[in-house]
Amino acid sequence: MIKFYEKDPYAPIQYTYEVENILYKGKSKFQEIMVIQNPHFGRMLILDGVVQITERDEFFYHEMLTHVVLHAHPAPKKVIVIGGGDGGAVREVLKHKSVEKVYFVEIDEDVINVSKKFFPTVACDIDNPRVEIKCMDGADFVRGRNADIDAVIVDSTDIVGFATSLFTKEFFTSIKNCLTENGFYVTLSESLHFHKDIVIEVQETMKGVFPMVDLYTAPIATYAGNWWTFSVASKGPSPREMRKKFEIKAKYYSEEIHHQAFLPKDMYEKLMQRKLEW
Repeated sequence: MIKFYEKDPYAPIQYTYEVENILYKGKSKFQEIMVIQNPHFGRMLILDGVVQITERDEFFYHEMLTHVVLHAHPAPKKVIVIGGGDGGAVREVLKHKSVEKVYFVEIDEDVINVSKKFFPTVACDIDNPRVEIKCMDGADFVRGRNADIDAVIVDSTDIVGFATSLFTKEFFTSIKNCLTENGFYVTLSESLHFHKDIVIEVQETMKGVFPMVDLYTAPIATYAGNWWTFSVASKGPSPREMRKKFEIKAKYYSEEIHHQAFLPKDMYEKLMQRKLEW
């Protein structure tokens, strides 16, 4: 059986996966796209040599990326999803009945099309009438928008290449300006095990723009470091508080998980003071 060796740009170790079959291999205007079949994880979406999702564990990531901020908001109506061409974040957002509009902003249309074909249970709601697809740079989409968005969810690739435009002070300022007073912003921010300095850098950049910034985590078996972080911000409300009743159907996320996911405040303070030793 052939093997796939992941080319993660930051990981100090290399992950190896058995490949039963290569279902798709191609190159878009932006990146290399591959879909493989693994005996344990099922189908796997790989972009530029880095695993993005697997059939077996994608729900951990997509549920935690979306439901924390959508439950911290009392009644989200308008949501922007930037990246996430596989459609998993969109699927989870649409579980919230209060959501009337989802702007799905994915720069690479090929990722959307490949996901529809090979990951139908993940991309199942991309064509929902509440979803408006925009194939463009997310930073351009939010620049100059009115303050009418209740949540902005960024599901990007690692913080390299074209994804770096989604982690700048300019981008965070555009996000802040387009959010309602109770609105929230969340983005992936790498692993506390392998990428602690990157986590701190993202947090510090966000703190230069937003009055409220926090960090929560989730276990993701197929992401480098496995203990994945999500950086969250708002104009004031704390994401640690649930303002919306838990009524959705989820495999992992729950009311208890919501509260447990955030770093203890003393640990978070040590992290930001660069005194957290591991």
